[in-house]
Amino acid sequence: MIGVLTHHWAKEDKVAEARALLDRNGLAQSKAPGYGSRQTMVSLSDPTKITTLVTWESSEIYDAWRASPERAVAMAGAGELWARPPESERFEVAG
Repeated sequence: MIGVLTHHWAKEDKVAEARALLDRNGLAQSKAPGYGSRQTMVSLSDPTKITTLVTWESSEIYDAWRASPERAVAMAGAGELWARPPESERFEVAG
């Protein structure tokens, strides 16, 4: 199992829209094969920084999700919401 930790920085006037988009993406993910769980966190020091941690059965399954038409629909318009590009890293889930 892998965990994908992604930091998103919303534009100051787009935080609510960014959260809504990430929630839509999370709902779409939850229906995908190989999805595990998802947590969304908002930084206490920077309210524009929204971080998600999503678990998947494998990197291959996550790659399939990233290439899926369902993800494209869920993330449509995302580029307009970010102050800078999201940063993502994959981890092996231990234990």
